[in-house]
Amino acid sequence: MAANPSRSPLLPALFWLALLGLALPLAAGAADDLFGEPKHKVIYQLNKADPEYMESILFSAGEMMRKYGDDIHIVITAIGPGLHLLGKLPERPVPEILQERASSLAMYGVEFHACGNTMTTLSWTEDDLLDFATVVPIGADDLMLYQEKGYAYISW
Repeated sequence: MAANPSRSPLLPALFWLALLGLALPLAAGAADDLFGEPKHKVIYQLNKADPEYMESILFSAGEMMRKYGDDIHIVITAIGPGLHLLGKLPERPVPEILQERASSLAMYGVEFHACGNTMTTLSWTEDDLLDFATVVPIGADDLMLYQEKGYAYISW
């Protein structure tokens, strides 16, 4: 079969480039859905060293993870006596199982923030914290800033 001289060899290439040009924005939108900001955002205040209280917060965070999966970002800010949950050698009684649960939640993306002011009061450094904890200068400020970013604030 003879080639059609009126047909440019560039037409098929232009067709595929146009198709690709249409597909890229669609793919980018899908990537935003997959890797963009989660629909749900929550920050918990953990400010007591009471094991039942700590258990309640960790259980709640776990249930939120189970319900929303990758569509939620959870931060738990430990201030005052609550900071002991994140200590390698807590100075208040914290059952080891609670630290294990916190570590497990951290593996699933829950962030644990430690109040720097409380750490100073206790003469703690970052080395005194469990590896998954992140130090923030002021725990109360952390709570406020996340709320300003649209995070729901949970405390009890």
